[in-house]
Amino acid sequence: MKKMPKKIKPEPMRYSEKKPFFSDKEIIFRSNGRARVWKISSRFQMILLVLVSLAVVWSFHYYHLYHRSSRILNRRVNELTSTRDAYMDLMGNFVALQSNIAQMIETLDNKKMDVEQYKQQASLVEEKVKEITSKEWIDSGKLEEKTNLNEVSLQRDIAVSERDEMRRQLLEIQGMVEDMKEAEINVLDKVSQIAEQEMSKIKTAISAINAPLKKRGMYFNLQANKQQKEPQVPKENKFLKEKKVNDKVSRLYKTVDDVVYYREVMNYVPLGKPVWSLWVSSPYGGRSDPFKKTKAYHKGVDLAGRTGNKVTVMAKGKVVKSEYNSGYGNFVEVDHGNGFVTKYAHLNKSYVKKGQKLEIGDSIGEMGSTGRATGPHLHYEILYKGKDVDPMPFIKAQI
Repeated sequence: MKKMPKKIKPEPMRYSEKKPFFSDKEIIFRSNGRARVWKISSRFQMILLVLVSLAVVWSFHYYHLYHRSSRILNRRVNELTSTRDAYMDLMGNFVALQSNIAQMIETLDNKKMDVEQYKQQASLVEEKVKEITSKEWIDSGKLEEKTNLNEVSLQRDIAVSERDEMRRQLLEIQGMVEDMKEAEINVLDKVSQIAEQEMSKIKTAISAINAPLKKRGMYFNLQANKQQKEPQVPKENKFLKEKKVNDKVSRLYKTVDDVVYYREVMNYVPLGKPVWSLWVSSPYGGRSDPFKKTKAYHKGVDLAGRTGNKVTVMAKGKVVKSEYNSGYGNFVEVDHGNGFVTKYAHLNKSYVKKGQKLEIGDSIGEMGSTGRATGPHLHYEILYKGKDVDPMPFIKAQI
């Protein structure tokens, strides 16, 4: 016979010590196989309980106040309704009494007036009047005085309302004026900023072209012919009595006046490329002569390209030469004023004549290889006060 297994006695249950109500607690959140534990301290539990208790007390107090005010309001509404009904009854009785009196006056000679009926109606009206005038706000003794006061108060309220409306409109107008003033200042700032940027571009270009001039012992002064004068600011504009606005307008007028003058002067300074597509085949200065293979001095730059490419002037001027030169081939010379002269050589064709006035961007001919040239290119020279200077800073400078 098989032996019966011994019964295993269960271990006695162990009871943990009872913890206080506000002991530290843990909340476990499980998500995607991961568990996160959020600990709640006893201090936090006590604070939360206090906050909840305060919220409950405040809700009960607010609920009590709401219902109390609602009862007061309903009582006042009921009193007003009863008073209005009594007033309507009084008016009805009064109209009926007036009708009866008129009838009695018409039939006074033919009929005997029913005194008792009249007394009853009069007594009824008197009781109604007493009932209504017992209300504090419709006291018969002060009814006429209150009526006059109400009329005066109404007129005063109308006047105050009109005054407040005018004050509101005045404040709106003042606000609009301030907004317009601020907008004007912003516009002045923006225009001044644009003018200053334009001035900065011009000054940068002048600095660029003065670099080769300094190497030749010269300097181009943009303000040499400018007559210094006060900016023409309108004097009779009341808006300019504001010092802040007046200062901005004065500075803006001066800046714009300078920009206009500098722009006009720079129209006669040859800045930019005389041909659209080019590459420099021979720079300014010392070089090897392409024919004699000896050292030579190059007075300009050779800008190579295709035959027929348009050649344009980059400043206003007047043609002083348009001829064929044995070394330069078809040759054009333009005087731009302020000491600047440009020369264009080896042209395939010339479009201009001597004495012709030119504007910026006018074509004077086509690139070619006439004269002493090894291929199609433009020989380009710039002279200042009779001395040749490096044209490359002028070609690279832009406004």
